[in-house]
Amino acid sequence: MRSVPHREHLNGAGSRAGPSPERSLLASVVTDPGHLPERLADFAVRRIGPAVPEAVASLRRHHPTANEAELRARVIAQGRRAVVSEGSLVGGPFLVLIPVAFCAALLRQARTVLELAALDGRDPTASARAGELLVLQGVYEDTRQAQHALAGAGHTADTPVRWKRWTALWHITLRMAHLLGVLPPDDASRAPGRRLHRVAVQAWRWLLLGTVFLVGLVAPLVWLPYMAAAYQRADARLADRALTHYFADTAPAPRHRPSRLEPAVVAAALRALLSLLVPLAVTAVTILTGLRLADSPWPVLGITLSTASAAVGALWYWRRHRHLRQHSRD
Repeated sequence: MRSVPHREHLNGAGSRAGPSPERSLLASVVTDPGHLPERLADFAVRRIGPAVPEAVASLRRHHPTANEAELRARVIAQGRRAVVSEGSLVGGPFLVLIPVAFCAALLRQARTVLELAALDGRDPTASARAGELLVLQGVYEDTRQAQHALAGAGHTADTPVRWKRWTALWHITLRMAHLLGVLPPDDASRAPGRRLHRVAVQAWRWLLLGTVFLVGLVAPLVWLPYMAAAYQRADARLADRALTHYFADTAPAPRHRPSRLEPAVVAAALRALLSLLVPLAVTAVTILTGLRLADSPWPVLGITLSTASAAVGALWYWRRHRHLRQHSRD
């Protein structure tokens, strides 16, 4: 029997057949947005956990000479690449993809934690893993609190009306952004001696995010380097906590912290720079040609910038998914 390619085990968030895991999870949490972390952890253990033992066995088969520390390092490195790839999104007209992208990144992070737990000899399908994931994400201080919260989050609420569903999705997206580290944590009240520093750091992050958001409306690929860096920082912190939790009594695994000049980030920055040239060129052509609508150049500029943003985003989106399909067939 032909074996399944190794990267399909490690990089997927579940079975390729059936509905998307991200969309299934979003459909679940929109009925109960207040328990997003708990539902995410429970979903990861139930839907992703069963595939983890074979993924770890495949990893050992493909790297028979690797020691345990090297296997852990490979799981972390492959998981980090997948988080950046699966969580990538574009701005402009593709902002609607943000919830799905955040959900994909969170599920991939959860898979990395479950694979590390399996390398430690723990059952990735056990309910205890969900509690550990919540603690590692910083949602709860200990597994006892996490298990108690999980027990109270299993009730299914009624599906909200449409407008409430959109409101719930907005709150869910913000919560996912905090879990991923894309938005700064709400911890400015801690450590009074460093409160001013924390407030200044958070203000800078919000300013940077707002700037990226506004520029991304006309140059969607500016999201790529920003999100890649944010995902890598958050994934490094989560991996360090998981290593400390599961392998505290063993030799530490090599830390694959993202380099400032990591090729993926540099490539994303170059794409973002090229995407910035498109709106600049469109603006210059509109001004030089003197095109007007209702005796004003602004409507023409708005239409052309929106069209250019959609075209650049659609081209990138098409190329990325074609690349992923080619890899899935290899």
